[in-house]
Amino acid sequence: MFSTKSKSEIEINPSATSTSLIGAGTTIKGDIVSHGDIRIDGILKGNIFGSAKVLIGAEGSVEGDVEGQQADILGKVTGKIVIKDLLNLRGKANIKGNISAGKLQVEPTVTLKGQCHIGEGTVADVVAMKGEEEQKHAIAK
Repeated sequence: MFSTKSKSEIEINPSATSTSLIGAGTTIKGDIVSHGDIRIDGILKGNIFGSAKVLIGAEGSVEGDVEGQQADILGKVTGKIVIKDLLNLRGKANIKGNISAGKLQVEPTVTLKGQCHIGEGTVADVVAMKGEEEQKHAIAK
């Protein structure tokens, strides 16, 4: 019932329970680093580096790369997407860029222009594989 710690000694981790929101009608230029969940309903001209869940709403737009643990995308992304766990592309999501994710779920209404790399492996592995394929084609010619 009573704690032996004073209020100043109690550690609170706000990022573990909070969600940052970029609301509709808001435009941000620059990169975002977030340790908690983040939701974009406005426009971001920059990159997102998240260590939790990234949600881009139906009216949200990101002109840059998106990195996170999980992601739900319903809006527009122009850039590379790297998600460690589950990437959910839903609604009328419009993606222009390459995707690397542990798991991918795509609804039939989604537009995607880019390459998908799903499953285990790192982004560095994907880049190396692309370079190897280009070398094989050059040797074959």
